[in-house]
Amino acid sequence: MKGLNLMIKRLIDILGSIIGIILISPIIIIISILIKVSSSGPVFFRQRRLGKNGQVFKIIKFRTMIVDAEKKGDGLTVKNESDNRITNVGRFLRATSLDELPQLFNVIRGQMSLVGPRPPVTYFPYKGYENYPHWAKKRFMMNPGVTGLTQVTVRNSVSWNERIEVDNNYIDNFNVVLDIKILLRTIFKLFKNENIYMSKK
Repeated sequence: MKGLNLMIKRLIDILGSIIGIILISPIIIIISILIKVSSSGPVFFRQRRLGKNGQVFKIIKFRTMIVDAEKKGDGLTVKNESDNRITNVGRFLRATSLDELPQLFNVIRGQMSLVGPRPPVTYFPYKGYENYPHWAKKRFMMNPGVTGLTQVTVRNSVSWNERIEVDNNYIDNFNVVLDIKILLRTIFKLFKNENIYMSKK
């Protein structure tokens, strides 16, 4: 049964991403132009992330911060929307999660799924897949997602280990119906900006 659910999940990923890219292509073009004319730097932000079984891939997002933002200020931590590394356009994209749209290309490539645990950077919260505790590696048993159970529940309001526990819960209870519920909840939450910034925990 799980194998069938995984097959249906991949089919939904491919069809959903292709249809999504076609439908939102005008939005992608507009956002790209706004980013380019409002700040110096590339339109897209690429970053090494950990995917299924700890494999490294490059995630694609719209750039919402100044170039090399990770090397300035608070590094990976973005405490609130007043962080001066965030561009004016980026502030809107983050609040609406529109910066995530280019990840549909990662989904088509098979590096991500529409629904799954969020892919962490290679060096945080643990340095490399091999340094994750055994219990936490469960979250890497499936492709990471553009959205997921963590994003529609706790988002960034809790510590990383607490988020990993939510991810593990998703892995344990995965089925296509759960994915559809998460996708629907994501749509409802799209224009709500609660919990988008990192907790102090």
